[in-house]
Amino acid sequence: MSAPAAAVNPIRNVARWSALAAGLVYGYVHHNTLTALEHNRAEQKKIEHRDHLIAQAKAEWIKMNTPTGGVVTDPESPNFDLEKVLIHLSETA
Repeated sequence: MSAPAAAVNPIRNVARWSALAAGLVYGYVHHNTLTALEHNRAEQKKIEHRDHLIAQAKAEWIKMNTPTGGVVTDPESPNFDLEKVLIHLSETA
């Protein structure tokens, strides 16, 4: 005759199911966190690429719109000199 099956302690059973539920919740939250981080990195990369293209376009525009005399007419440029612009305008007028 075989030995009777030992009864599983109900506290141990509750602990097992609780651990399983906690693991599932942790996995779900961790997955969502990693997905959000990856989405943020991709979005940041798009923004940096767009900013790079804008800076490149501004530099090209300045290069194309700078008169041949080398006078910078953009007042926001760090190389802007009002005196040179006024002299250049008085010479060309």
